[in-house]
Amino acid sequence: MQVKIYYHHTDCGGVVYYANYLNFLEEARTEFLEQKGISVKELAKQDSLFVVARQEIDYKLPAFYGDILQIDTYISKVKRASIEFDYKIKNQNNQVVSEAKTILVFIDKNLKPKSIPEEIRKLIA
Repeated sequence: MQVKIYYHHTDCGGVVYYANYLNFLEEARTEFLEQKGISVKELAKQDSLFVVARQEIDYKLPAFYGDILQIDTYISKVKRASIEFDYKIKNQNNQVVSEAKTILVFIDKNLKPKSIPEEIRKLIA
């Protein structure tokens, strides 16, 4: 997924504000799942959700207003009730700006972890 950096993404120094990376990762993860045929919206209608249990971000280089960032998203691990995503964010010069990891847990309407359905496992395999 690509993200163009607009003024509202930056701080007073013109650098992407660190917390905005969380939004970029959320968007990249949603796009990844949708490309695999998994609709987060449809899961919610079925009282099932993926929620963030852990987030790690390593900032390597600053990104600036006007940059185009490429966010490469991968699934590195699938467990009974969780999925681990890895990301590599690069600028237009192919330099790594940031690396990140998100662990999502699959939950029911009572916010209790539950097994990821087999049909979802097949789609993300």
